[in-house]
Amino acid sequence: MSEGSYIKGKEKLLFKIYKVLLDSYGPQHWWPAETRYEVVVGAVLTQNTSWKNVEKAIKNLKNEDLIDEIKILNIDEDVLKALIKPAGFYNIKAKRLKNITKYIVENYKTTEHMARSNKGLKELRKELLSIKGIGPETADSILLYALDRESFVVDAYTKRIFSRLNIINEKMSYDEIKKVFEANLPKDLQIYKEYHALIVEHAKRVCKKNPLCDNCPIKKVYICDGDYKR
Repeated sequence: MSEGSYIKGKEKLLFKIYKVLLDSYGPQHWWPAETRYEVVVGAVLTQNTSWKNVEKAIKNLKNEDLIDEIKILNIDEDVLKALIKPAGFYNIKAKRLKNITKYIVENYKTTEHMARSNKGLKELRKELLSIKGIGPETADSILLYALDRESFVVDAYTKRIFSRLNIINEKMSYDEIKKVFEANLPKDLQIYKEYHALIVEHAKRVCKKNPLCDNCPIKKVYICDGDYKR
C-alpha cells in the first residue's frame, strides 16, 4: 500500500465501516467540552491515560474557575500539578499545558482567535508540533476538535481495530495511517470528528485487547480475514 493512496478496489470501505459504527453506537458528540480551550486542556491531559481520569482533573480546574488561557498561564505550576494529578504524569503534563497555553496567548491571545485565524491546516499543524510535548495525536485532536480543521486523529485504538481488519499495518507510521484515512474518506469535518469518537467507542465495547468478535457490527460489511462484502 503506497503512502496516502486509496485502498485498491475498496475505496468506499472506510466510509462503510463509519456508517456501520454510527448506526450501531449513534452520534458520540465528541469532544465533550464547553469551550475550545477546554478541548486543548483535555487533549494534553488525556495523553497516556483514560478519559475518566481526565474528567476528574478538568473538574478540579473548573471548580477553581481555571479553564482559561491567562489563568493557566499565570497559575503557580505546583498548584496546577496538584489540580491535574488525577490525569497522571502531572509533572510533565503541567509543563506541556503551560507550553501550549503560552504559545496560544503569545501568538493568538485565545484559542478562539486561533480557530478564527485564516491560517491553513498545514501551517497550524506545523505550529502545534513545534511546541514541546505536543505530538501528532495531540496536535490533530486540537486541530480537529478545538480549531475545526479537517485533520484525522489516529490513536492506539485506530491501530488496533484497523490492523486486525488488515486495512493498515501496525508497522506503518502515524502519518502513513492518517493519510490512508484521509485519502479514503470524504473531506468532512463532522465525519472526521464522529469517526474518531466511534473508533474509541468500538474499541472499548467490542474490539478490546481480547476482542469480542461475535459482537462486532463491522462484520456486516467486512470480515477480519479480508473477505470484503461489496
